Amino acid sequence: MSWGTELWDQFDNLEKHTQWGIEVLEKYIKFVKERTEIEIGYAKQLRNLSKKYQTKKNSKEEEESKYTSCKAFQTTLNEMNDYAGQHEVISENMTSQITAELTRFVQELKQERKSHFHEGRKAQQHIETCWKQLEASKRRFERDCKEAERAQQYFEKMDADINVTKADVEKARQQAQIRHQMSDDSKGEYSSVLQKFNREQNDHYYTHIPGIFQKLQDMEERRIGRMSDSLKTYAEIDRQVVPIIGKCLDGITKSAESINGKQDSQMVIESFKSGFEPPGDVDFEDFTQSMKRTVSDNSLTNTKADGKSDAKVPSKSRGKLWPFIKKNKLMSLLTSPHQPPPPPPASASPSAVPNGPQSPKQQKEPLSHRFNDFMTSKPKIHCFRSLKRGLSLKLVRTVSACTP
Repeated sequence: MSWGTELWDQFDNLEKHTQWGIEVLEKYIKFVKERTEIEIGYAKQLRNLSKKYQTKKNSKEEEESKYTSCKAFQTTLNEMNDYAGQHEVISENMTSQITAELTRFVQELKQERKSHFHEGRKAQQHIETCWKQLEASKRRFERDCKEAERAQQYFEKMDADINVTKADVEKARQQAQIRHQMSDDSKGEYSSVLQKFNREQNDHYYTHIPGIFQKLQDMEERRIGRMSDSLKTYAEIDRQVVPIIGKCLDGITKSAESINGKQDSQMVIESFKSGFEPPGDVDFEDFTQSMKRTVSDNSLTNTKADGKSDAKVPSKSRGKLWPFIKKNKLMSLLTSPHQPPPPPPASASPSAVPNGPQSPKQQKEPLSHRFNDFMTSKPKIHCFRSLKRGLSLKLVRTVSACTP
């Protein structure tokens, strides 16, 4: 199917359609430009994101990068940097292979379209001029025919009138002949102009216009073909980077598979292991012994002996404490005011003598004496931390014994 034969009378519509086709191509070019800007912006954001989370030198993060999970994350950041580079490649290829090429092609297309329609308008103006010449020749022939007919009627009227002189009749006859001659000349000119117009019209609608419209059709089909090739290029540019992007993603997957939880756990042990043993069990302290003492008739010596044995009860247990006891308890015990220990309760035994001699009060020992007593003791302590824990426990017991 040809535009020249099928659309011979659709000059204006073809002009609008071809203009629309160029606008579609320009719209596609604008789309590709915006896509390249998005790719550039996306690549820039990916690079900044990767740079933001990269391990900083001479920092705590650099020490933590030895773990397999951190190494995998760093590999992911590096792969994302390469991934961003592929988006830059997409932008560059689309700019050079699509945007630049199509922009140049559109300019050529506009010039070609302008030339074809200029030629078509020129042919249209020429046929219109021929038509006007034909109309003018036709009107002149029609006018001359009417004037010749009137001259002939006037001559016949004069020739039939007996009162008219012979000279007037001859004059009317000559005038009629002149008009007939003019009519014949106009007829010949009209016939010639008509033949010329028909020939020009035939050339216009069967040669010139079909040729111009065929050029426009070829131009439009070439535009459509270029659009098709450009879309293929658009897809191919993306497809070219897919293997490289796939390698980046494979690198991320491989780094994820290299993560070893047990290995990281072992690294944690190697980093933080102190080499010390955990504290032992805490011994039971029996605080009911002071309650069992009763007032008796025994000598003060026995009472003092009991008192001394009771005072030494807290020092018997020097077990290790749990390692999470707060360290500030030592200072709180050293700075707390000294309070005397509670007096032993009165015995309710029947053998007790109401008015008998009372057992002497237990001697109050200063806190510093108890602290010195604690420092001179030699428990089995495995480390300095256990020493501090034992000291804290000793002071706690001492304060408990001194508090009424």
